[in-house]
Amino acid sequence: MTRTLWTAQEAAEATGGRLEGGDWAAGGVSIDTRTIEPGDLFVALKDKRDGHEFAQAALDAGAAAAMVSKPEACDGPKLVVDDVLEGLRKLGAAARDRCAAVRVGVTGSVGKTSVKEAIAAVFRAAGRAHWSVKSYNNHWGVPLTLARMPRDTERAVFEMGMNHAGEIRELTGLVQPQVALITKIGPAHLEQLGSLEAIADAKSEIFEGLNGDGVAIIPADDDFAPRLAAHARRAKPAFLFDFGVSPEAAVRVLSMENGEDGGTCAFDVLGRRVSVRLALPGAHQAVNAAAVFAACAAAGVDPDLVAEVLSGLEPEAGRGASFDLRLADGGAVRVVDDSYNANPVSMGAAIARLGAERVRGAGRRIAVLGEMLELGPKSAEMHAELAGPLEAASAQLVIGVGAGMRALVDALPAGATARYADAPQAALDMLTSELRDGDVVLIKGSNASGVHNIVASLREGAAVASSEV
Repeated sequence: MTRTLWTAQEAAEATGGRLEGGDWAAGGVSIDTRTIEPGDLFVALKDKRDGHEFAQAALDAGAAAAMVSKPEACDGPKLVVDDVLEGLRKLGAAARDRCAAVRVGVTGSVGKTSVKEAIAAVFRAAGRAHWSVKSYNNHWGVPLTLARMPRDTERAVFEMGMNHAGEIRELTGLVQPQVALITKIGPAHLEQLGSLEAIADAKSEIFEGLNGDGVAIIPADDDFAPRLAAHARRAKPAFLFDFGVSPEAAVRVLSMENGEDGGTCAFDVLGRRVSVRLALPGAHQAVNAAAVFAACAAAGVDPDLVAEVLSGLEPEAGRGASFDLRLADGGAVRVVDDSYNANPVSMGAAIARLGAERVRGAGRRIAVLGEMLELGPKSAEMHAELAGPLEAASAQLVIGVGAGMRALVDALPAGATARYADAPQAALDMLTSELRDGDVVLIKGSNASGVHNIVASLREGAAVASSEV
């Protein structure tokens, strides 16, 4: 039987709303009729579509009640509030206040979702856990995650994203984390914020939500570490940890040995040595693991348990997972799916991983790269600068997808094999006409570049014709 998350009376008191249509109890909170479960409270948010248009459908699908600002939108149990988003925020705040969980907030330009997912896996192993699903990290995703938090949760982790200054300040003020972590500063959203310094300042807003005995965690090797530390100290946390490869870091990467199927790493976690087998190779993976150790130590989890969980994690689709693609002649190609998103920092790390991949026989390293968005006036320069890492990685074929990638294709050495495609389908056609047995293919780009559609087409499993060697 589903446990009650919210009674009608609790939800009304939390939001200041008015109950209509009878009593109810909800086992969950949903904003989407496509995934709603019987017994959920449906929240009629307004985004691209007005959720009120779907309120009746939610009730017909078994929702316990609907939170609405337009009572005429549906017949049945409902919680009527003046503003639905504000009602959701109040519901989230009430869930926070009634629960004694240790709350961890995670942000950063690179790696925040992967680090959040790893922390969540550790918290699940350590007890009753709650976490942000997918990338629910914005003005509605964070309060929705809070509102879904069971009252007996012991540890919870919340991802916080932003594309303008002040956004994280609002989110961290709602979550009020005891632990606040920044993974890394990079040029994501540079177009909106104008400078890396402004990005560092905006990310540092996460420290403003820390309570008096909180822990601030920063990347020791980041160019902006002193700036982040200064912001953190203004929040007056009880502790300031850092992580990375720096000899002075509180959580330090001692060593990493890369292999075909990952890497073996040793860490110093606040003076304690632990070893981990990571599923993905690359120095940035070890640094992300150090961030997880730091956050989990701050949340009271034994480093040995963290190491055990990290050693068992597998990469997710779109975030470094790989699969084999069968060719029509019986050969095979390895595809590395890093298509979830991209900026210059993560793109460089992914290309470095491609360079570490071993190819079979006459196979080649191939990079299919979608354009990186929101980089501002230096976008062309940042795309072109990927030519150096690609050359260092011995990429033998590069397919650039989208207008931003023209600069990269033009910057590659004259002898390099490079193609330009204005759309994912054209890139897919180019790729499949070139593939041969033993190739390793990296696919990466910003979400809006659409290169994830290339991965989806390849995953459909149809045999691909191989080219002549």
